[in-house]
Amino acid sequence: MSALWRINLWVCGFFSLVTLACAGLLLHQALADVERELQSAQAVVEYLAESAERDPASLQPRLTSSLRHVRVHWLERGAAPHQGPEHGLDAWLGRLLFAQARHPERVVDLQDGRRAQIAVDPRDEIEEVWDSLQQLLVLCGLALGLSLLTIRWAVGRGMGVLDQLLLALRQVSAGQLRVRLVAEGSAEARQLATHFNQMAQALEQACAENTELTRTLLAVQEQERTHLAQTLHDDLGQYLAGIRAQACLLRWVADQPQAVERTVRELEHNCEHLQQGFRALVQDLYPVVLQHLPLEQALALLVEQWQARQGIECQLRVSQQMPALSAASKTHLYRLLQEALTNIVRHADASRVRIRLQHQGARLRLLVRDNGRGAMQPQQPGVGLYSMFERARSLGGELRIISHPGAGWALALNMPLEV
Repeated sequence: MSALWRINLWVCGFFSLVTLACAGLLLHQALADVERELQSAQAVVEYLAESAERDPASLQPRLTSSLRHVRVHWLERGAAPHQGPEHGLDAWLGRLLFAQARHPERVVDLQDGRRAQIAVDPRDEIEEVWDSLQQLLVLCGLALGLSLLTIRWAVGRGMGVLDQLLLALRQVSAGQLRVRLVAEGSAEARQLATHFNQMAQALEQACAENTELTRTLLAVQEQERTHLAQTLHDDLGQYLAGIRAQACLLRWVADQPQAVERTVRELEHNCEHLQQGFRALVQDLYPVVLQHLPLEQALALLVEQWQARQGIECQLRVSQQMPALSAASKTHLYRLLQEALTNIVRHADASRVRIRLQHQGARLRLLVRDNGRGAMQPQQPGVGLYSMFERARSLGGELRIISHPGAGWALALNMPLEV
C-alpha cells in the first residue's frame, strides 16, 4: 500500500471518529431539548382534552391542524387508537430519541358522539434532529473531501520529487553517476536535489579516482613483476650461472691446488652476493624481521638500513613499554613507515627525519617529520599515499598529512590499541 493511501485511510478514520463524536453530542443535546418541548406539548394535550369534553366545538380540525407537537386524530366508533409509524428512518430515530420518554395519549368521547385521539407528536422534533444530522454529515463529508484533495495535491508534489529521486537513485545504482536532479520547487526539494547532486558528484569523483588507482596499481604490479624478473635473471641468475661454471671448473683443476683455492674463493664470493640478493628480495616482498624481532627493534633496523642506504639523518624515538600487537597490525605499521620513508626520498628533498612512536593510554601514535621543501597544497594522492591511508583504516586509526612550503612534511597516525 502506498503512502498516499495510508494517509487517506488515517484521515478518513479521523474524520469518522470526529463525525461520530459530533453526532453523539448532537443527539445528547437533542434529547434534553426535545424532552422540554414535549413536556410543554403534553400540557397542551391535557388542556385540549379538558376543553373538548366541556365544549366539543373547540376541537375544530382547522384549529388543531396547525398545532406544533400535538396531533388530533378522529376515530370511528369502535376503532383502535392511531399508532405512529413503526418503520423507516423517522421511526428508528423516534425510538432512539424517545425510548425513555413515553407521553400518555388522551382518547376523548365528545358529547356530539364523535371520538378523538389527542397525543403528543414528536415528528417535528425528529425532522429537526434528522436535518441537523444530515447537515453534520454533509459538512463532514465536504471537509473530508477537501482534506483528501488537499492531501493529494500536497503529497502529489512531494511524491513527484520522491519519484524523481527514486529514478535518479536507480540510475546511480546502475552505474550512471552523471545523473543530476534539477534544484527547483520547495525549499526542501531544492535541498534534497542539492545534497543528491553532491553525493552523485562525490561518487563520480571516487569512481574516477578508483579507476585511476586501479590503473596505477596494475602498472605498479607490472613494474614489480618486471623488477623481480630482472633481479632474478640479471643478478641472481648470473651468480648461479657463475657458481655452476666454477663448480664445473673444479673438476678440471682438481690437481692444481692454487687454481682450486682461487675457484673456491670465487665460489664463496658469489654465494655471499647470492645470499645478500635473496635477503634483499625477501625483505622487499615481506618483512621477515617482524617474525623474529619485537616491533621497536624491527623499526630501528629499518631506520638504520634506510639511513645507511640514503645518507639522510634519521632519528627514531620509541616509548619504553610498547603494547603487544597482532602480526597484521605490526605489518601495517612497518609498511606504513617504510612507505613514508620512500616518499621522503622521492619527494621531500630532506636532510633530516624525525620519527616518534608513542604509547599513550589506549592509543598509539606515530609521527614522521622531515625538513624538506614541503608544498602549499597536497599533491594528487598516488599509490603510496592511498596505501598508507588504507593501512591506517585497517588499523582503525586516522592518518593526517600536513605540509607547508619550506617547513617539510609531517605524517601523523593516531590508532586505538587492540582490546
